Amino acid sequence: MPAVDSSQYDQILIESNDQSRTVDLRLGVQSIDYYEDIFSPTITAKMVVTNTGNSIDGKGVYHGLPLRGGERVSMKIAGNVASNPGLEFGNLYVSSISNVLSKNQNETFVLNLCSREAITNETARVVKKYPTSSPISTSAEDIIKSYLQTSKNVKVDPSSNKYGFIGNMRKPFTVLTWLASKGVPDSKGDATAGYVFYETQDGYNFRALDKLIIQNPKATYNATEIANPDSEKKDFEILSYVTNRNQNMLEKLRLGAFASQRMFFNPLNFNFTLPDKGLFKMENYAGKSKNLGEQFSLPKISEGSDQTLGDIPSRMITGIVDLGTLEKDVSVEENADPLKYQSQALMRYNILFTQTLTVTVPSNTNLMAGDIIKCLFPSTTTNKNKEYDQGQSGLYMIKELCHHFDTGGSYTSMKLIRDTFGQYGNNNEED
Repeated sequence: MPAVDSSQYDQILIESNDQSRTVDLRLGVQSIDYYEDIFSPTITAKMVVTNTGNSIDGKGVYHGLPLRGGERVSMKIAGNVASNPGLEFGNLYVSSISNVLSKNQNETFVLNLCSREAITNETARVVKKYPTSSPISTSAEDIIKSYLQTSKNVKVDPSSNKYGFIGNMRKPFTVLTWLASKGVPDSKGDATAGYVFYETQDGYNFRALDKLIIQNPKATYNATEIANPDSEKKDFEILSYVTNRNQNMLEKLRLGAFASQRMFFNPLNFNFTLPDKGLFKMENYAGKSKNLGEQFSLPKISEGSDQTLGDIPSRMITGIVDLGTLEKDVSVEENADPLKYQSQALMRYNILFTQTLTVTVPSNTNLMAGDIIKCLFPSTTTNKNKEYDQGQSGLYMIKELCHHFDTGGSYTSMKLIRDTFGQYGNNNEED
């Protein structure tokens, strides 16, 4: 059976808020969409349900349960091929009910689901003070476990930099995404700032983008006619794809992704950052930081010029150095050096979106947001010998995905991103 065939719903139960009623929705579910995103702190799902008006004591599920939000949903979807593990969740919760339609003793509605921690986040506030001696990764892990009170797996990449802060009654998700932009991964070599905080079917992740980039590809997908017609190979064909973005030069210049000038005021000695020390160039990281393709080369600033767009700062970044503000006694200790992470993070986040693709493949529930996959695309040529496009083919990171299940089939749609072009690079060497 191919992976695009419909999947079996082994269990789909919804429990009332007072836990007095449980309804089996398997026969009424028309479709299920499950979502992950590396920039989303919670997984979500959407379930379209149709049922008769005689499900609970002569009433439909909407009024008979009743549906008011907060109901717990457990579901188990079996994998439709041996390599597909399927999906299983025991603690999704109804965040809202939409598109309710009742007609001729039938009702249709959409259940919008989220994880339990998304609800906890709305009632929790981070009040703790984290000292300047605390690594960012340690603080993040403590917030995830202490304030979200999750029992799920938590994967955190150790950070090399430390940062002190006060929660200031902010929500855990807000603090965690704020901290992610300040983290620098712990690495023996050169590392670029920039973390992401997100949830997948495996649990919570506070991951460095540099660490995600160097993962081995989880699967290889083929969009060309070179693909083997065997049924197993067809499970790894790209059914459709669209290039949403192929570079946005003006946006990156506005954000200072290629070069920026930092100027910070020191309130202790009243000095400003020296111009040569405050200059940040992306080219300084060429060949050092890992990427998903070839090294990125920038165009010249003008005709006849030897300077590129990465030689002249396109953004000015200013601020005040934090000295001793979190210490109880008099202190001049610096609370993190913004020169070490601010421009690096701007570069990493923005360069990662150099290419953006949307692809649809046969269902593969092994895939999760943050995974690396290899995609092979056909070249546009009149040559009779079919070849791969060496510029567009290569490694991509899954920014977001949707596992879709309905009576007609099972599919996985993904938004893929990468930081450069080319099939081979320092993270994907040619044999």
